[in-house]
Amino acid sequence: MRKRSLYSVFIAAIVVVGAFSIYAWHPSMAPITPPVKEQFSADVIAQGKVLAAAGYCSTCHTTPGGSPYAGNYEMHTDFGTIYSSNITPDVQTGIGNWSEEAFIRAMRTGVSRDGHHLLPAFPYEHFNKMTDEDIKAVYAYIMSSVPAVSQQKIDNGIPFPLNIRFLQSGWKLLFADTSPFEPQADESAEWNRGAYLAQGVAHCGACHTPRNALGGEKRDQMYSGAAIDGWIAPSLTTSSKAPLKWRADDFNEYLRTGNSSFHGSAAGPMAPVVHAGLSALSDSDLKAISVYFGALAGNHSDNPASSPALKAALESQQLPDPRIDNGARLYAISCQSCHYSSSELNKGRPLLALGSALHLDDPTNLINVTLDGFRANQGITGVVMPAFRDALSDEDITAIATYLRQSAGEQPWPNLKQKVAEIRLQPRFEH
Repeated sequence: MRKRSLYSVFIAAIVVVGAFSIYAWHPSMAPITPPVKEQFSADVIAQGKVLAAAGYCSTCHTTPGGSPYAGNYEMHTDFGTIYSSNITPDVQTGIGNWSEEAFIRAMRTGVSRDGHHLLPAFPYEHFNKMTDEDIKAVYAYIMSSVPAVSQQKIDNGIPFPLNIRFLQSGWKLLFADTSPFEPQADESAEWNRGAYLAQGVAHCGACHTPRNALGGEKRDQMYSGAAIDGWIAPSLTTSSKAPLKWRADDFNEYLRTGNSSFHGSAAGPMAPVVHAGLSALSDSDLKAISVYFGALAGNHSDNPASSPALKAALESQQLPDPRIDNGARLYAISCQSCHYSSSELNKGRPLLALGSALHLDDPTNLINVTLDGFRANQGITGVVMPAFRDALSDEDITAIATYLRQSAGEQPWPNLKQKVAEIRLQPRFEH
């Protein structure tokens, strides 16, 4: 009886492994001779250029100062270091011999031309929402307009057994959402256009949606905020910690200029999203994305200029006695001259009490900005903030952050000085 049970378990295991192998296996697709530019229409190439920008293809496939799309951009994850692939039309090290069908399969299912599974750092779950026409346009742009660069990919630093590509199919089975985009009949055409762009090519949820222990997006908490690239991508929904509610107009201003007067500026990984990505979209598409996120944030229409939260933020600028409060003294010396607003807010020089950084449960964003400031290509183009990494000690930054957090009406962050020290030593995630 016992032997029969063992045989049954053994046979069942073989069946499961066999079924999984059939599910996980994908054939290699035949290589092609690289297409020539004349095979694609000028309109399709132009459309692909816009979509490739909106999908941040160059941002994630280009090292700082490196050749566009040639790969090896370094990404630090909870599972190890990942280096992006070369997606130039180079035949040997890029995708020059990929057919249009192979490119579509990779974008939709995360499977390479040779049949191996791509790591989910490549957001195929989102690109799968794109139409065939849009994916083909991106292919046309890359194959016709991106210079071919011979550059071998650096091996990923993913430990065994997570580096076994075959097992990625199990992750897909458990967590990947490869369903196509479904327009909502009860929403406007503008809302649906914004949803299509945000869920698909712009893959906003890849950064703003929290993930489980195995890296799968928690879809029941879509856009509710997550840690990414050493920063916190804040919630874009009604759960936002921002003291002033985000409106569609605020999202539109932010996505067009890199700054919202009532919320703050685009920093860290969000800066290239605005300036090197979404800026390629038309005004109507940016407005559609803003309408979509405005609805997710609660469709607020109240004028924030008359909000009690704005009044409280303005009043919070009155410094306590700097002879008693060291944080207030350091803030007055280092920060207040740029961040002070009178009766009107200064665009590009945000009132800090309004930004989400002071109201998040994690001080990471505030510490990052204090350490490294804003370059001219972040936030509002041309408006800079100096880096205080070498000017302020961990104790100084802790004192300023403690003062600002208190002035914003929030409880102190725990273990703040330790957090400052840890972030100071972290690698910088530069695009």
